[in-house]
Amino acid sequence: MPSRRTFVQLLAMLAAGGQALWQTRDVHAAIETAKDTAPDAVPWPKMTYRTLGRTGYNASRLVFGCGAALSRQPQDELLERAFEAGVNVFDVGTSRYYRAAERNMRQFVASHRDDIFLISKAMTGIDAGPEDEISVADARTAAKTWTALMEESLSELATDHVDAYYQMGANNPRMVRSEEMYEAFLAARQAGKVSHYGVSTHENAARVLEAATESGWFSVAMIAVTPAGWYDWKSRNILDGTPDMKAIRPMLDKARDAGVGLIGMKAGRLLAGRGWLGQGNIKAFDRHYNEKLLRANLSDFQRSYAYVLENGLDVVNADMQSHAALKENYAAAATAEQYVA
Repeated sequence: MPSRRTFVQLLAMLAAGGQALWQTRDVHAAIETAKDTAPDAVPWPKMTYRTLGRTGYNASRLVFGCGAALSRQPQDELLERAFEAGVNVFDVGTSRYYRAAERNMRQFVASHRDDIFLISKAMTGIDAGPEDEISVADARTAAKTWTALMEESLSELATDHVDAYYQMGANNPRMVRSEEMYEAFLAARQAGKVSHYGVSTHENAARVLEAATESGWFSVAMIAVTPAGWYDWKSRNILDGTPDMKAIRPMLDKARDAGVGLIGMKAGRLLAGRGWLGQGNIKAFDRHYNEKLLRANLSDFQRSYAYVLENGLDVVNADMQSHAALKENYAAAATAEQYVA
């Protein structure tokens, strides 16, 4: 028989979830809202850490992806909870894509600037496909655009320095290898505005990562990868013909050996699917898991994070817009090493 306190808490959860469902018609949002009203009955595990490439930074295995979460309003309470639990890497991006996310981080950044690894990013502004040639003139324009957006990011964040700034949404290896882009980074580093050069990619990721590795310039790469292999941004699905993550592993190890810290993204995106009822394939990755991971007391989303972390990635970036999502992703990242085959 539940106690009166438990019964009251259950009623509150049901009421909150029901109201969210009525307002949004989104089942997933309703569940998350209901979870957020529940107390932390079980203590959070202790966060684990990995050295992030040549940055030398001892990074939490969970990176807080702030772009979507902060695009419309501040979430200081959520950021503080993550920080208190041991998350020390926070990733955001230009206002040209993430609206007010950088500005909405200002207070948190001001309070913790010396205690976190702060990442932001921007596009180059060049409309080039994965196989297109990049002229010197185009590369110079891209470098100027990227530098200007970095200045905007610093202004929005109200800080004079970020730890890493990425070439965002990279898909063209020639742009990744662009000396003009690298010289723009070096100038910004010389001016004390950024410490490390990074790249993020969810299209043509294998060739982008290969270019970043071979250049010797990049400290961090954020890649869209799942247990089943590369994630494709255009199709919002697993890349057609991709090798699975175990087959990709040698490429990841080569990048790490070259000093590139590896951050995963979109690890569980396929599971969520699209549409207001989700419509994802929640068991899409099960055939890649060992028996220990399948039997673990984890959600399907947690399994996807745990798997990629123990099969080649240093850390994983997650978009967390609620306390429940934070706790779920945190637990997966903190305990991933328990599920190694």
